[in-house]
Parts: sequence; structure tokens; C-alpha cells
Amino acid sequence: MTQPASTMSGNQPLAGLRIVAVEQYGAGPFGTQQLADLGAEVIKIENHKDGGDIGRHVGPYFFGPGDSHFYESLNRNKRSLGLDLKSLEGRAVLEKLVAESDVVFNNLRGDLPVKLGLDYAALSKANPAIACVHLSAYGRTGSRAAWPGYDYLMQAEAGYLSLTGEPGTPPSRFGLSIVDFMTGTTAALAILAGVVSARASGVGRDLDVSLFDVALGNLNYVAEWYLNGGVKVERTARSSHPSLTPSQLYTTADGWIFVMCNKEKFWQTLTVLIERPEWAEDPRYATFADRLANRPAFNADLDAVLATRTTAAWMERFAGRVPAAPVLDVAQALDNPYLAEADRILDFQHPEHGPLPGIASSIRAGGATHPTVAAPTLGQDTDDILAKLGYAAAEVADLRDRAVIR
Repeated sequence: MTQPASTMSGNQPLAGLRIVAVEQYGAGPFGTQQLADLGAEVIKIENHKDGGDIGRHVGPYFFGPGDSHFYESLNRNKRSLGLDLKSLEGRAVLEKLVAESDVVFNNLRGDLPVKLGLDYAALSKANPAIACVHLSAYGRTGSRAAWPGYDYLMQAEAGYLSLTGEPGTPPSRFGLSIVDFMTGTTAALAILAGVVSARASGVGRDLDVSLFDVALGNLNYVAEWYLNGGVKVERTARSSHPSLTPSQLYTTADGWIFVMCNKEKFWQTLTVLIERPEWAEDPRYATFADRLANRPAFNADLDAVLATRTTAAWMERFAGRVPAAPVLDVAQALDNPYLAEADRILDFQHPEHGPLPGIASSIRAGGATHPTVAAPTLGQDTDDILAKLGYAAAEVADLRDRAVIR
């Protein structure tokens, strides 16, 4: 099914980019959704014999059979082709599609792309300029190529759990599937890099992204400190920055506020707004080094001041002058009136369920209104895609009768 004209702008930044995605579950679909939001045509290849993308069946919340809230959150603005890739006829359909595409993307276990013929060595025969992007748990080479892997495992092994939570408590993971999301976004970058390279040279290539590598790479400056200075970062109380103060949670009269004076100028401003200007010259608190050396006493003093007003009162006073944020739960975060200022929650149109509210694209492209089509049903676009590949109606019907397509 083509996207309704009312939900598409003619000025999409990625219009004309076609991505064939053998994807399922979280990280892969999250990455390609970023590109679909920007106008790329993302064609999901789904094994209809196994019920399609496993994300369709991830509960506990569903709009209907094979249509979970989880699935809808990761697959908007895409198309679905129900196809048995393991059959000869299904392989023929894939190769015809590859010949007219820019990218083949998958997020399979590392040993599977070669077995399924989804790498450049196999697909370059159909299209020498095809970029083949692989998202796996541990990469396609090495001793772990055949290992399955998931977000929380990466958080555990890459050290994230040792850095999250309060000191003295059990290791804690992020509240979100942050490694999945970071890896999906990195895969989107790999897709675009592959396309730029292929369009310049006429020759495609394989590009690899793994959950493990992205989790490791995001240790960033923490890794730099250890690798070059032997510094081992550990958890700090109230989610405080390892070296900057104040940069953590503080108590207010009715809850919590996160204050981040990560530049000295913000500290100078804060002292005035909390009516303690003398602290700016206090030898215990005057500089980052002073405040870090005296952090327990400093935090006790700042807590006492901030506890005299509500979080809302402090936010009104700090707004735009001191970096600060209220601590909200998820419901409060999504009901925040600030989201309405720039349409950060949009309705994605579903043919059966009507408008489904979801979070807008994080990228705002000037002159374009991003598409707002809900995730496709399994095989929703099969007929249209095959017709455009040159299959006659009788051929499509025959393939469907033999369960090659849905």
C-alpha cells in the first residue's frame, strides 16, 4: 500500500532511498525507522510462515493479533513484504528487489547473513552498488559470531551496570533498552555511509555494527580515563557527575531536581538565584576543584537551601539561566506541556485503529513534514511491490498459492 498523499511531504531529505530490511524485534527496526521518518522507503522482508517480525507478538499490550504496541513503536512509515527467503522463488524476488535498491540491511545473528546470502559477496551479483549493512550481537567474525545477544547482556559486560544506581546497591541496568537504541542509530549512520560511498564509486560493500561494539564505544571518556590513567570510575551518590559539582540530584520541598552547573558561569549564577552569593567566593566552594574536595558538606548545604522551595518554584527561578530539570515519571514526561509546543507527539494513521499517538522524529528537516503512517500489517505491500518489479497478477497469485509470499 502506498502512503496516502496527505501524510507525505514532497521534500523529504531521504526521498528516493530504498532500503530492504530483513529485520525484527528492536535494534534494527529502531534504526531503519529513523530513516523511514525522513522519507526513505523501508521495505520490511517478513517471514510470514513464522508470523512475521517477532516484535508483532511482544506483549503485554496489543492493538490486535500480530499488532503490538511494541511493534508499532518501531515500524512506522515502513512497508511490509511477506516473503520466504529460503525458497528459490523467494530468493528470485529478493534479487529483483535488490537490483532496484540502495541498501540491504539485517539484524540477524552474526553467522546468518552469509548462510542466507545477505552479504555483499552474494548480493553484488544482483547489484554491484548495493550496500549491505549487518547489525548483530557480537559481529560476523570471531569466536562469538554465532552467539545470540541482547541489550541487557551488553550493559552487563560493557560495565554499564557497575556505573548505574546508588553505591552499595546491586548492579543496575538502564531503565530503557539504551544499547538497542544506540546500536540502531549507529546502524542508520552505517546505512547512510554505505550509500554515500556506493553512489560515489559505483561499488557497494559490507558494513558491520554490533551491540557489543556500540556498548563498548559509548564508554568513551570513562574508557579513556582507565586506558590512559588507570582510573576506575564507580557509582556515585544521587547520580552525580564523577568530577563536576554541582551536577546531580538535589532535594526540594516536594521532590527532586537535577542541577548541572557544568560551567563555572552557571555556578556563579546559581549562587545569586539561591540567595547565597557569598558561596561564589567561599574557599570551600569557589571552584570545581574546591567543591569536589568538599562535596559532602557542599551537597548538604545546597540540599538545605533547595529544600525551602518546590521543584516547580526552583524551575521557574532557574529557567534559562541555570541548567536544571525536574525529575518526572514517564507519564509526567509525556504529559509535559512543553511537548505540545513543537508537535513532539504526533498521530500516526492506522487503517484499522485510527490515529495512534507516538513520538515524532528526533530530526527536524527544514521544509519537510515527516510522514505519519502507522506500522504496516504483515504483507500489506506485497502486491504493490511485486507489481512494480514486473510480476503479473497471475504470477503473484501463484506465488501466494505456494506460500512463497503473503
